[in-house]
Amino acid sequence: MKQKIAYTVQILAGVMLLIFGANGFLQFMPMPPMPEAMAGYMGALFQTGFIFPIVGIVEIIVGLAFVSNKFVALMAVILMPVMINAVLAHLFLDPAGVGGSAVILLLTIIIMFNHKEQYALMMRAS
Repeated sequence: MKQKIAYTVQILAGVMLLIFGANGFLQFMPMPPMPEAMAGYMGALFQTGFIFPIVGIVEIIVGLAFVSNKFVALMAVILMPVMINAVLAHLFLDPAGVGGSAVILLLTIIIMFNHKEQYALMMRAS
């Protein structure tokens, strides 16, 4: 039963990441209005020309890995800095918009906890 719940969480996170990652390239979900501070931050990131495509690619690759159940522990580690940045940006600049990123962050933490044995070597002091 625990295995089924863990896999369901992983699939849910994967599908959400695939949708948000694809939206980065196809813009099928409209951008909601945001406070001036968040708009300035997002504008600065957009002007770099590479941040949003990289984030979209990471979200799509991690989403595919979660759905296919391949390299899940590694992909969760790769996703974590992206999600922490997204949650903190929303938390400080647009608290009303923190929901989606907070859900994915929470699901990623649950996924990492379910794969904690795979992180044992990384956490061992040498």
